[in-house]
Amino acid sequence: MKALICSINSKYIHSSLAPWCLAGGLEKYAPMVEYQVVEGTINERVEDVFERLPLAEYNLIGFCTYIWNISFVLKLCNLIKNKYEVKIVLGGPEVSYNANEILENQNIDYVLSGEGEFPFAQLCNGESKESIKGLCYRDGDKIIVSEPYVSFDEPPSPYVDKYFESLNGRISYIETSRGCPYRCAFCLSGRCGGVRFFDLEESKKRIERLANSGTKTVKFIDRTFNADRKRAREIFSFIIDNYGKKVPRGVCFHFEIEGELIDTETVELLKKAPCGSIQLEIGIQSFNNQTLAYINRKTNLEKLSDNIKALVNLGNIHIHIDLIAGLPYEDIDSFEESFNKAYHLNAHMLQLGFLKMLHGSDMRENNEKYKCEYSNNAPYEVISTPWLTAKEIKIMHTCEDIFDKMYNSSRFKRTCNYLVEALGNPFGMFMNFSTYLSKKQLPKTLDQLTLEIYTYFSGFKQISKNELRDVLVMDRLSTNRMGTIPEFLKIHSPLTKLLLNELEKNEETKKPKNTKRALSLLSDMDKYVYVDYTEPNPVTKEYELYQKSI
Repeated sequence: MKALICSINSKYIHSSLAPWCLAGGLEKYAPMVEYQVVEGTINERVEDVFERLPLAEYNLIGFCTYIWNISFVLKLCNLIKNKYEVKIVLGGPEVSYNANEILENQNIDYVLSGEGEFPFAQLCNGESKESIKGLCYRDGDKIIVSEPYVSFDEPPSPYVDKYFESLNGRISYIETSRGCPYRCAFCLSGRCGGVRFFDLEESKKRIERLANSGTKTVKFIDRTFNADRKRAREIFSFIIDNYGKKVPRGVCFHFEIEGELIDTETVELLKKAPCGSIQLEIGIQSFNNQTLAYINRKTNLEKLSDNIKALVNLGNIHIHIDLIAGLPYEDIDSFEESFNKAYHLNAHMLQLGFLKMLHGSDMRENNEKYKCEYSNNAPYEVISTPWLTAKEIKIMHTCEDIFDKMYNSSRFKRTCNYLVEALGNPFGMFMNFSTYLSKKQLPKTLDQLTLEIYTYFSGFKQISKNELRDVLVMDRLSTNRMGTIPEFLKIHSPLTKLLLNELEKNEETKKPKNTKRALSLLSDMDKYVYVDYTEPNPVTKEYELYQKSI
């Protein structure tokens, strides 16, 4: 048997761990099977990926499927079956709970439901279909559906030599546990039992090896990394203690954590982390207690908020928080309250997501209880709910786009905070601005967006045009290493050159060698700001901005 394993990623920069988990399974359970891993992206033409697959040499091809690649994979399968006799098996979260529907497509021979390392090796070894747990298949006109397979053993290592040969500096992934202690109604992570943790010392060895692979980001795919707080602290400590030694400087480790579980001991430990070495992603989802209870996510919101603030205040860790629009009992007013509370936590990123009705999730399987309309096609995004109209959700999408460009991009943080302080109600502010933009041609460049921000918000009586101009200047200079600002923000004055010369004469303010410097007068003409484009802050992505009086 010769097996081809294919993963279609969302972007080139994102490597995928799943095909290498299968490869690790073959190495351990089916060492006689020859295999090759091929990766592509959804940004390629399906035909181009098809031409790249050496299908004539293989008996079987397996695909790792998710909501964002399933349409691409199915088109690819159609092309394959039109030309080759190769058997096709799909696995992953997108097909584990809808195998019956997937196998109605005659081009798909098998579905592996649940964990795949051992069952995929059994299939490649030619073992009987009936004996392979998690295998779904057709038997004549009948479709045989198996329960998702869950192993209680530690899976074989995905880090075969070929994995590192393929990585090429892309984002790398690691899991030190599987499963989730929670059963959120919109999620699959807790569907297959609780959490099982992998060997801690082996996990440390893998962290070290990945950190030295040339990657700049190592993402932990543990669904709730700090489910065991003591264990989480030990891994944090390993990274912190070895940073700049076994772990090269410049590598960042990303974790998904439960914010409510953060304790004082963990905060004190994370205070020691080198700036930019750790990123934390924390799912809030909603500040509506009725919503959280209905989706099996009871949370002490006061404690969660305090913990997030404590982490943000450390200043050395990038904090990413999430909200989900479209959850039960969350109408537009309730979501506005959730958004505003989340905004005032001052996280570096506030992701506004939209509910996806995933196959296998409680919300999808009990839609009579949750009663929302959603797309029939992946990613099965909510269209309307009893609490949100389709029009309201569409408007919120526009708001998400402008919020990403202004806040999450880190390009206009000072501007956003100035506007919110002056106008109040962050959600209403971004909603109104996005509605304004939707009625005209949307800005395509950074300069155009800057002009639209200035034009729209300078019309409010609470806003000083000069102050707005100044925060825009400071944002543009501190986030753009080209050191340029749009013409309408410039103040042309001979003072600029004189000030640059004065800075050069002072040993403390002299520009570092081989460094670009940008300077701008502020509107009152008695102050100015300047930036030296050395290295940006790894957490905020900003260059340090200095403000001086004339």
